[in-house]
Amino acid sequence: MSTTLSSSRSGNPQPGGSAADTRSAAPSGKPATWKTPVLLAVFALISLVFFGLLAPHQTASFGISTEGDFFQLPALEINAFAGGITLSVLLVALAGYAVYLKTRNQAVPGWLPVTFIVVFVAAFLIWVVGGARTPAISLAGLIAGSVTLAVPLVFGSLSGVLCERAGVVNIAIEGQLLGGAFTAAIVASMTRSALVGLLAAAIAGAVVSMVLALFSIKYLVNQIIVGVVLNVLVSGVTGFLFSTVMQANKAQFNSPPGLDVIDIPVLSSIPIIGPILFRQSLVGYLMYVAVAVVWVGLFKTRWGLRVRAVGEHPQAADTLGINVNATRFWNVTLGGAVAGIGGSFFTLVAIDSFTKEISGGRGFIALAALIFGRWNPVGAFFAALLFGFADNLQSIVTIIGTPVPSQFMAMLPYLVTVLAVAGLVGRSRPPAADGIPYVKG
Repeated sequence: MSTTLSSSRSGNPQPGGSAADTRSAAPSGKPATWKTPVLLAVFALISLVFFGLLAPHQTASFGISTEGDFFQLPALEINAFAGGITLSVLLVALAGYAVYLKTRNQAVPGWLPVTFIVVFVAAFLIWVVGGARTPAISLAGLIAGSVTLAVPLVFGSLSGVLCERAGVVNIAIEGQLLGGAFTAAIVASMTRSALVGLLAAAIAGAVVSMVLALFSIKYLVNQIIVGVVLNVLVSGVTGFLFSTVMQANKAQFNSPPGLDVIDIPVLSSIPIIGPILFRQSLVGYLMYVAVAVVWVGLFKTRWGLRVRAVGEHPQAADTLGINVNATRFWNVTLGGAVAGIGGSFFTLVAIDSFTKEISGGRGFIALAALIFGRWNPVGAFFAALLFGFADNLQSIVTIIGTPVPSQFMAMLPYLVTVLAVAGLVGRSRPPAADGIPYVKG
């Protein structure tokens, strides 16, 4: 089936291929653009000036181990000035290599901008901590906290991947998260079971998605408009029920039992990776499972090939006997269930009750992570972690007394998204039929 679909596109990439497939499918005669080398050069110079030449001369200390670790590792101490200069020179070298490739009319390899981002973030972190009143943070706590904050973002971005790989734009992630959070709280409170609340959250997210699928697929309403309306609708309904039902009897309707952290003995005591992988709530463990299952399902199974075909070339998929609209409907429904589970994190893990707008716009950040991750489950996962890192760093910056305004840290995820879409990490291309209704015949 893949051969037929590929040939029907007259040389276009195979339906739903990964970002690497998309890049490799570009015409070989097309000259490499200056966009990525120029952006890398600009940020390398910014790092050299601010994180290097103007860096403080204090020593930044990064704790690697915590008290409960199986064995203790010494803190990593780096002179902010020397570390900033070293990393900035490395950034300049990476940018120079990108410019060199452009002069030879060669495309920038995918590993180069990713490495650049990692080094740039490290230089920025050293600069921030080195200039603080208390130049010391727990690196293990920073990473573990970032993963925790990223949990609903990961589920939301996976929902977007499932929907948009099938050709339906999912702007309603915010509403799905909020609906999942509300339903988890009220059902868990009434049944006194967090697991039942978790299941109810998945159903609530699926119901919101069914409305999106019904209007956008069957009635051909603009998908973006439907998504925005659903976000407003869910926000209004949950806000009304919170004020009239939950606040009237908090003990019965808004006091859900929480999901405890499951600590895996020995493994959870490994420095850094232990708290990340082996000291999570049930929703946290489900996050890792969901990323793996969605990736394998989309790229290693017949079902995934059909979904990607529907999102790339629905006419060709229909010719081969695939029910395009049914595939889209059930994919959107599945995506909503995944987002609903992510919404349960707010009321069953993060805090012990529901409040108005508890999702706080994270559905839109998840949408940004989806774009940054190039509609790939693994890419969206790491993009969500980056946004969670920025969110957690914002809080730590305030605690340690750095001169960097916390408002700057709050806008950092969105700035990263704009740069990513602009081409810093390569061309970002959605599925070809994303957002385009399909009418058979």
